[in-house]
Amino acid sequence: MNAKMRRAAVATAATALAVSLAACGSAKESGDKAEASKSDKKGPITVGLLLPENQTARYEKFDKPLIEKKVSELTDGTGKVVYANAKQDATLQNQQADTMVTNKVDVLVVDAVDSKAIASSVKKAKEAGIPVVAYDRLAEGPIDAYTSFDNEEVGRVQGKALLEALGSTAKSGQIVMMNGAVTDPNAALFKKGAHSELDGKVNIGKEYDTKEWKPENANANMEGAISALGKDKIIGVYSANDSMAGGIITALKGAGFSKLPPVTGQDAELAGVQRIVTGEQFMSVYKSYPQEAAVAAEMAVALAKGEKLDSIAKATVDSPTTKGVPSVLVPVVSLTKDNINDTVIKEGIYTAGEICTAKYKAGCDAIGLK
Repeated sequence: MNAKMRRAAVATAATALAVSLAACGSAKESGDKAEASKSDKKGPITVGLLLPENQTARYEKFDKPLIEKKVSELTDGTGKVVYANAKQDATLQNQQADTMVTNKVDVLVVDAVDSKAIASSVKKAKEAGIPVVAYDRLAEGPIDAYTSFDNEEVGRVQGKALLEALGSTAKSGQIVMMNGAVTDPNAALFKKGAHSELDGKVNIGKEYDTKEWKPENANANMEGAISALGKDKIIGVYSANDSMAGGIITALKGAGFSKLPPVTGQDAELAGVQRIVTGEQFMSVYKSYPQEAAVAAEMAVALAKGEKLDSIAKATVDSPTTKGVPSVLVPVVSLTKDNINDTVIKEGIYTAGEICTAKYKAGCDAIGLK
């Protein structure tokens, strides 16, 4: 991607954010009841943080420490984060949430394993006067706030990148679409965005919804697609995230592809960035976890204090169960060889040294990454 294209990608993301923030206008705070019960909160704030799984590197490496750091900053070091990871088990996450409600945390930040299944625990929190921030995924139930990325835009960015990689050969063969888990509402939005770019411009030979986002399931799906379509027919793969891209690329290598077709990704995982450096993976989607985590922490601390979110959230979203939820959507950027320095390195996600280990030194040298 040249400099002009990079600027256009960033501008598009920024425009999408501006539109999303302006579109909904003002609405009554859905958290009024919880805020009223916690008005003028005194003493240290305890934030319950519930993250969905630990197979994707981002949650333990970025989200958890970033939220902890921001909560500490916002409370002059007095705020406490109580953490639990559900390891992709929706039942376990409900138990973790219920325990935090029983232990009377001041606010919950929930990245749901299953957006529908978590609704009962969100309701229990609400009944206990504990506000809930839906983080990264739009949980159902009476949530008080929501922050994530523009998830349809993520899919559009992925679709555009795949078309760019295919160029004039876009209709010369078939692509495989490897979507995320059906239990994750974001996966449906990624898929919708990608289809809006790809439909009519490529031939989709096989499409999968990948159980639990697991790379081994993506690997098995890809092996099935290769068997069904024939490796000579596959010219590209839409992968909804980087960990699945790893499983897909393993399947492609195992099938003996002389040249790997372009494969998309998302999350800018270290392994994904390294595959981009070597050319095994074409792109990822860089999402600024520092921005998303900061917004979640700001929402959580404000709600715990009984404050309104007017100064934080300028837009609202509707979930299947709750209307007018105060929300902030953070823009995204297409990550390729050309802008690693301007994204993950600039924001301190990785250092060049972490990316450019001995195995990847030649690839880093070739793109001037030091």
